[in-house]
Amino acid sequence: MANNQTNRGHQGGTAQNNPGNFANDREKASEAGRKGGQSSGGNFANDRERASEAGRKGGQSSGGNFANDRERASEAGRKGGQNSHGGGRGSENR
Repeated sequence: MANNQTNRGHQGGTAQNNPGNFANDREKASEAGRKGGQSSGGNFANDRERASEAGRKGGQSSGGNFANDRERASEAGRKGGQNSHGGGRGSENR
């Protein structure tokens, strides 16, 4: 019985039953190897100009921080305190 339970965890992962595995299709594996990361478009490794531009932009137009708008920061702080569910100091429901 113990041997039966041990084998249950080893059912998946073989080349025969895993369509994402290239073990049975050498041509598919070769094609994937040739492609590599060529057409990902998500990184800047091959485009220094794009990388430089992204670096210059940084967080300029994110709109999510309050570094340049003290009034918005103050308002957000007030709202945060109002909507907290912790009860704050002096809560009578303790």
